[in-house]
Amino acid sequence: MLVQPSQPQGWFQWLQKTLLFGQDPSGELFAILLVYFVQGVLGLARLAISFFFKDELGLSPAEVAALMGVAALPWVIKPVFGLVSDSLPLFGFRRRSYLVLSGLLGCGAWLSLGTWVQTAWQATLAILVASIAIALSDVIVDSLVVERARQESATETGTLQSLSWAATALGGLLTAYFSGQLLQWVSTRTVFLLTATFPLLVSAVAGAIAEDRIRVAPDLRQTWQHIGRVRTAMMQKTIWLPVAFLFLWQATPGSESAFFFFTTNELGFEPEFLGRVRLVTSVASLLGVWLFQRHLKTLPIRTIFFWSTILSAVLGLSSLVLVTHLNRQWGISDQWFSLGDSLVLAVMGQIAFMPVLVLAARLCPPGIEATLFALLMSISNLANLVSHELGALLTHWLGITEHNFDRLWLLVLITNVSTLLPLPLLGWLPQQIKPPTSSATKATVSVDVELEPSVS
Repeated sequence: MLVQPSQPQGWFQWLQKTLLFGQDPSGELFAILLVYFVQGVLGLARLAISFFFKDELGLSPAEVAALMGVAALPWVIKPVFGLVSDSLPLFGFRRRSYLVLSGLLGCGAWLSLGTWVQTAWQATLAILVASIAIALSDVIVDSLVVERARQESATETGTLQSLSWAATALGGLLTAYFSGQLLQWVSTRTVFLLTATFPLLVSAVAGAIAEDRIRVAPDLRQTWQHIGRVRTAMMQKTIWLPVAFLFLWQATPGSESAFFFFTTNELGFEPEFLGRVRLVTSVASLLGVWLFQRHLKTLPIRTIFFWSTILSAVLGLSSLVLVTHLNRQWGISDQWFSLGDSLVLAVMGQIAFMPVLVLAARLCPPGIEATLFALLMSISNLANLVSHELGALLTHWLGITEHNFDRLWLLVLITNVSTLLPLPLLGWLPQQIKPPTSSATKATVSVDVELEPSVS
């Protein structure tokens, strides 16, 4: 006689298999996913920041690109946050207390933007503090994800990373449209005040993290030993070669700020429509995560990087159609072309970035998860900072301003073609990578990575 599972059990199994990709539900898992979710929700203020810089502070495209690059600095120094978290407990905890602190910092930063900030440098400082808050919470949950990822089997590789990024994309999805719609109804400062409430959720769920109180006083000698272990790990060729490739791959110049001015000042896109574009890109990011998780995660890393880079560069050149207004000659409106272009590029970008997360997580030996993973991610973020600043320089050199877009086509061409430059170095990436074993000691950090000279 067959016994049918009860309705609660069936719902539980469906939740675990379908929504959680097979991960066991727990309070800690949901706390981790909520922190990532909040990171996506904070995109509610992204358009408000752009319009605040452009309209209320009167900055040029090059100035906006440069200042946004400065605001990304906390993501470059993430290893400092990881080191502090790993070796210096706050009120007896290495994870919980720092999550509480990050939520309070984030709330304070957005409140300041919504009240007293009046100048470009004050705004940059406030956004800098907000970035510190997000980066700090990101380091904490990244370390928890790395600890869990080490226990994954070969068939589960990348599952938790996919789930985490899906949570971020979902948060972005739920607020994407309203990020533009709100600006039709209220001021940018009101949007900032609304955004200030979300970091408090990070503080609220900190207690769900499974962690024992540390009652031993911090020992700075252990901190230096910790730094030594990270240095030993980074000296390995099997780590620094892939990291060097990832840096070069992500450091090519971008044109995001100039394109924002073009779509708002030249094409006349309203905040409500730009919110729709963000909604489309958020859906596309979720689609990219799903495609990677279901169909691509078993492919060699080099293969994914090669084809995603080629396709992204080719598809990115489609922006030339919008810049030169060819789409109008073809009978396609600017809005529809922009939506379709954003969707395709967001899918490709997410597919290309997922292997970065998997590779970084698998390279981290036990005991230094937060520091080393943060270091790897900070190098990636430094590359993005370089990309922003190179884009700002190119925008300035080409004479692109808030009203002159005559050479925007050249900026789009340069930024897309330059993404192909690192491809000859694909051999620096591993074909296969196995998670580090728990036998790693303080004196020796060993990572098992298969590096091959050929590119397939």
